[in-house]
Amino acid sequence: MPTVRARDLTVEYESVCVDSDALDAARLMAEHKLPGLLVLDERGEPKAILPASQMIKVLVPAYVIEDPTLAAVVDEQHADRLCQALAGRRVGDCLSKTAAPPPIVDPDDTALEVAALMAQVRSPLVAVAEKAKDGTHLLGVITASHLLHELLGKTGTLSSTPGA
Repeated sequence: MPTVRARDLTVEYESVCVDSDALDAARLMAEHKLPGLLVLDERGEPKAILPASQMIKVLVPAYVIEDPTLAAVVDEQHADRLCQALAGRRVGDCLSKTAAPPPIVDPDDTALEVAALMAQVRSPLVAVAEKAKDGTHLLGVITASHLLHELLGKTGTLSSTPGA
């Protein structure tokens, strides 16, 4: 059986640029139920992963994060205005100051190498890119769920019936 390479597992995935509108990025995550977005820099190279949880953190007022008991007393009218926190912001503004660069694998890396990196950095996705003299060329991403599906399918433990 041939070895499965990262290029074989690569899928198209939504990405945004650091200068993209933050509210549009949040809508993209919500509409497609994505765990995060791949953020590209000005050259189109992978810069970061913006987790949906980080976008939610931007929405929640700092005083509620500091004292979560205040969330119970915020009325619905005020809660409906949370998305206004994204108005006029760019995706780059929403990235954590400590955001690490996204995990990037080579197209020839094996599925196990991809899994090891994904587990090590605890990322829901990794970018698959070729490095060239003129920069990094993004081929796509591998999501944790897609990789898990591939690994379980190879071992014959994938069942089509949930709970089976």
